[in-house]
Amino acid sequence: MTQDLEREGITLDDVTYEKKRINPLAPSKAAFYSAILPGLGQIYNKRYWKAPIVWGAIGTAVYTYSFNNTEYNRARDAFKRRRAGFTDDEFYDINGDGQGPDLSLEALQDAQERAQRDRDLSLLISIALYALNIIDANVDAHLKQYNVDDNLSVDFKPYLDLNPFTSNPNYGMALVIKF
Repeated sequence: MTQDLEREGITLDDVTYEKKRINPLAPSKAAFYSAILPGLGQIYNKRYWKAPIVWGAIGTAVYTYSFNNTEYNRARDAFKRRRAGFTDDEFYDINGDGQGPDLSLEALQDAQERAQRDRDLSLLISIALYALNIIDANVDAHLKQYNVDDNLSVDFKPYLDLNPFTSNPNYGMALVIKF
C-alpha cells in the first residue's frame, strides 16, 4: 500500500495522524456524578457555567415544593380542627372583628386541595429537573468525544448552471458537505 501511495507522489511523512484518547466510561461517570450531587456531572464535563443553572432550577423546584407543603399542612390542620368543632384555628377570625369564621369549611377544603395539587406538581417538576440534570451530563460527555474537525463542514452555496438544450440559466442552492 505504501508503494501505491509513493507512486502517486504521496509519502507517509506528509500525512500526520493525531490520535485522541477517548474514555468510554466518561458518560456514565458524568451521569453518576450528577445523580449523586446535581451539577457535579456538569463540573466533571468542564461545563462550569451549567452547574449554577442546575442548582438554581432544582433549588427553586424544591423550595416551591416545601412552600406548597407548608400551605397544605396549614389548611389541612385548620380544616380538621374546624370539623372537630374547634374555633381556634388561624383562619377562623382573620380580621379580628369577632363575627365568626372568615373562611368557611368549603374554602378551607378548596385551599387544601389547591395546595396539595400545587405541591404534587412541584414534586413532579423537581423529579423531572433532577432527571434532566443527569441526562444533560451524560449527553454532554458523549458529545465531547465526537470529532469536530475543520475538515468537517456543511455549507450552502448559490448554484448557477446553463441548460445545455435551451441555454437558459438554472438558479438554485447547492448543499456542499466536506468530510
